[in-house]
Amino acid sequence: MDLGFAILIIGFAALVAAFLLLVIGLVYSELMNSDIPLGVASSGKLHMVHGLFVGIAIVVSFIRWFVACFLTRLNPVPAGLRVKDLKFSEVSVRVYEPTAVCDGLRRGLVYFHGGGWVSGGIDSVDEVCRHIAKESDTTVVSVGYRLAPEHRYPSQLDDCETATCHFLSVAEAEFSVDPRRVAVGGDSTGANMAVALCQRLAMREDGHLPFPCAQVLIYPPLQMADFNLPSYQQNRAVPILFRGRMAFYFLQYLNGDMSVCQDVLEGIHVPTELRPQYKEWLSPSNLPPECLARGFREQPTPEYDGEVYHAIKAGLEPEVSPLLADDAVIQKTPPTFILTCEYDVLRDDGILYQKRLHDLGVDITWQHVMDGFHGMINFFNQGWLSFPSAVRVADSVVNYVKTL
Repeated sequence: MDLGFAILIIGFAALVAAFLLLVIGLVYSELMNSDIPLGVASSGKLHMVHGLFVGIAIVVSFIRWFVACFLTRLNPVPAGLRVKDLKFSEVSVRVYEPTAVCDGLRRGLVYFHGGGWVSGGIDSVDEVCRHIAKESDTTVVSVGYRLAPEHRYPSQLDDCETATCHFLSVAEAEFSVDPRRVAVGGDSTGANMAVALCQRLAMREDGHLPFPCAQVLIYPPLQMADFNLPSYQQNRAVPILFRGRMAFYFLQYLNGDMSVCQDVLEGIHVPTELRPQYKEWLSPSNLPPECLARGFREQPTPEYDGEVYHAIKAGLEPEVSPLLADDAVIQKTPPTFILTCEYDVLRDDGILYQKRLHDLGVDITWQHVMDGFHGMINFFNQGWLSFPSAVRVADSVVNYVKTL
C-alpha cells in the first residue's frame, strides 16, 4: 500500500474517532443531565431518541443533516392524495390535495413547520401534512420558509405571510378551496408564526383578502419574557426541548447574539416599567392548580439591564412574543385550537394564551396531553422512531380541522 495513502487513511480514521468521542461525550452529558418524569409516555425510548438527537446536533448543519437523513422518510404518495412542490411568490411550498370528489369548495390549512427557526423543513412534516390532508379531506399547504442563522427575523415570518396571502388569493381559482375556510397553523416555532401572522394581518385589516378562519397550534412558544414559568422549571431538562435551548432558539431567530443567553434566562432583559403588565398575563396564578403540582418556586425579581434589553428588544414585540400583544389585538384572534403537553417547557405558554383568548371571548379548543413531551408530532409515522402518542396528537388536529 502506498505510504501516502496509508497516512491519509490513518488521519481520516483519527478524525472519525475524535468525532465519535465528542459525540459520545455530548450524549453522555445530556443523558446525565436530563430528567424524564415517570409520567412521560415511553420514557426509555425518549431517553434513547434524545441521546440520538444530541449526538448529531453538534452544530446547526448537523441538525439539518440528521433531520434530512433520519427523520424524513418520503414514502410513496398514498392513493387519494395528490402532492405537488410549487413556488408561491418565490417561497417554496408543498401542496397536498385530496383527490376524492368534493361537493363544492374544500377547506384549506397553511402549515408552518417547527425546528427552532433553524432547522426542519417541508420534508420534516411531510407525513403529518399527508395525514391531515387525507383524513380531514383538506387541502394543506406546507411552507418552506427561510431559516436562521442565514436569515434572521422577520424573514421567516415574512415568508409565511407571503405564502399564505398568495394561497388566499388563488385558493378558489387554482385549488378549488374556499378562501374563507383557510386556517393557519403549525407546530412549535411554526405555531408561534401562525399566531404572529394572524396578529399582523388583523392589524392591517385592508379587506383585500379573507382573514384566516382559525389557528391550529401545537405546543407553541409564545413569549421570551419569562423563562421561569412553572413548566420551564418542572421540565427544564426533559427532552426533546431543554429550557436553555428555547432561549437559544429565540436568540438565533433574532440576531444570533448568544452572549446574552444566560441573562435572558434570568430575566434581566425585561424593563421595569413593562413587568407589571407582563405579570398580569404571565402570572402562575393564571394557570390551573394542577400545573403547580410538580413544584414551583417563585423567583426573586431580577435587576434590569438596559444593554441586554436593547440586544433583544425585538424579542419582546408581539411579532416574536405574540402572548404579549395588547387585548385589542388578541380580541381579533380567529377561533383557535391549542395542544399542550404536560412534560414540555412550553406548556404554560399555550395554557396562558388559551386563558387570554377565553377571557376575551375568543372561541378556543384546548387539548392537553398528560403524557406528552415537546416535538412528539415529528415522530408520527416515522418507523422505529414513532411514538404512539404522536398518533393521538395528529388525530386531534384532524378532528379539529374537520369542524372548520
